[in-house]
Amino acid sequence: MKVQWPYDLRKGERYSFENGVHTLKVYSNDKPHSKESHTRPRTEVRIAGYDYSSGVWQFEGHGFVPSGTSGVCIMQVFGASEHASTLMVRVYGGNLAIYRSKVLPDIYDRWFRLNVIHNVDDGEVKVYVDRSLVYKGPDHGGKSHYFKFGVYAQNDDSRLMESRWKGIKILRKKS
Repeated sequence: MKVQWPYDLRKGERYSFENGVHTLKVYSNDKPHSKESHTRPRTEVRIAGYDYSSGVWQFEGHGFVPSGTSGVCIMQVFGASEHASTLMVRVYGGNLAIYRSKVLPDIYDRWFRLNVIHNVDDGEVKVYVDRSLVYKGPDHGGKSHYFKFGVYAQNDDSRLMESRWKGIKILRKKS
């Protein structure tokens, strides 16, 4: 796993891994993850070694978003044809959203199980929360993908954004 955090800070100021839990924080006025980047502030984990371009791939993890965190991407499938990502799972005002479309209310202050299944060959993405399908839609194409989780500031972001993660798994369906 590769961690990205604001370039002017020490990793430990925004990321920790204790007792099996990843805790990731970022402030709306933090710097991006590199001096060259023009993106918004983030503290994210990129799951390295599992880049893919075909087949069926799944991200599974248990997430927790403290109340007050808003305007933030907490998980993404990176890589697409005309966009940077195939999917962004975001939080706005306690609601879980796919990009800006609300898919589940009341996500704050509780552990939830998130499963994201990307069928590259069929061009489809499914999102499950606590084993219930909350989203099914087309992907955005692209030739290379990978999974990320954490906090990545989006529009209407709160001053402090935080997410916690445990039990992260990457699965691939054998052909």
